Amino acid sequence: MKRLLFVITLGLFLYSCGKKDRGELVGVGGKRWHPEKPYGMTLVPGGSFIMGKSESDVAGGMNAPTKTVTVRSFYMDETEITNSEYRQFVEWVKDSIIRTKLAILADYEGLTPDDGGIGEYAFDDADTSKLSAYDKYMLENYGGMGETGYEGRMLNKKPRLIWDTSKYPDEYYTEVMDSMYLSMEESYNGYRTIDVTQLKYKYTWMDIQAAAKMKKGNRKDFLKTEELMIYPDTTVWIKDFYYSYNEPMHNDYFWHDAYSEYPVVGVSWKQAKAFCNWRTKYKNDFQKSRGKGFVNQFRLPIEAEWEYAARGGLESGTYPWGGPYLIDERGCFLANFKPNRGDYASDDALYTVEAKSYQPNDYGLYNMAGNVSEWTNSAYDPNSYDYASTMNPNAYDERNKRKVIRGGSWKDVAYFLQVSTRDFEYQDSARSYIGFRTVQDYMGTSEIGR
Repeated sequence: MKRLLFVITLGLFLYSCGKKDRGELVGVGGKRWHPEKPYGMTLVPGGSFIMGKSESDVAGGMNAPTKTVTVRSFYMDETEITNSEYRQFVEWVKDSIIRTKLAILADYEGLTPDDGGIGEYAFDDADTSKLSAYDKYMLENYGGMGETGYEGRMLNKKPRLIWDTSKYPDEYYTEVMDSMYLSMEESYNGYRTIDVTQLKYKYTWMDIQAAAKMKKGNRKDFLKTEELMIYPDTTVWIKDFYYSYNEPMHNDYFWHDAYSEYPVVGVSWKQAKAFCNWRTKYKNDFQKSRGKGFVNQFRLPIEAEWEYAARGGLESGTYPWGGPYLIDERGCFLANFKPNRGDYASDDALYTVEAKSYQPNDYGLYNMAGNVSEWTNSAYDPNSYDYASTMNPNAYDERNKRKVIRGGSWKDVAYFLQVSTRDFEYQDSARSYIGFRTVQDYMGTSEIGR
């Protein structure tokens, strides 16, 4: 017994001697945090401003009384999310679905990479002898816990997908790829297209607001799973404007390279939220592969953040450039909107323009007025300014399906371009004049506007 106590005491002594804190309270060590400016974003330094309509409310909305509020620092996309950027999301989802189908069929047929063909796309964990102890444990304890029985399996993303039908490796591969396209009966002109209804993105998020209000409850009670089709609704160009010839925009706007740098439209609020989740996952998957720390989430801006960013640091400006005029000293329009009744083209644009058009505001943000209206994360309540906090004010209400949109668009008159004008759309709706941009919280508090 004495020998055991001596060993324990000696161990504690050696442990204490090995520490570098000299017995002082120095805190837990960790890596020094170096904030990294997200690609394509600009820093909006936090601060206070007068939110609401300081000018006359000519529309009589009475939904934006002035109040002084403060927002924290955040990064914001310099431009609206473009067709090219959203297509990256769509392509990732399509790639993942195809690889999942290939892996499931390979597993069903008992094929592995050694068999070639579709076996090349077998689950990465098909050979358990190559798994780490952790991955093997996770597969044995959590693999298959879901509807399909293949949840928790790791996709093999090394082999490239083959799109040339003449180079399909075997009949199994052909079967999977054929299932991704519309049937021959639904095709015309001899051209088959991808069945976009299959392009669904599934993710889980936690309703922190609801969890904070509940005194009791398990964490899983506040986890919500979303699964939705993520391909933009290209028919908005037809549905939004009856008795109008907009078929070329319907046919080409989203997928054609000519429109790659134009803002994506036809995306609902829910789809914009899904994009934010994917962007976070996509970045953190890369961070993990490089052994780097995770970044915090990308998200839609709350209404106060959007207005603060749109103002560009200018006090009581009517537009992002100040105002009150809509043209510069050369007589050129400062934004893409509808200048007069029936006149869409005086500003040199009939529909949208490239996302990086006109001059940015003083925060380096493009098209915070006009081009496309933008989704925010806030629910729309005409009275929310009366009860919302003065610190990062946000009307959060999951039951309220009306979501705030800001900035006005190519089809709107000047009133909707004002930084203080509020508007809304239902969260399941998609329009030819609504897009979005994302934000990311600044970690720390040193970047505050003065």
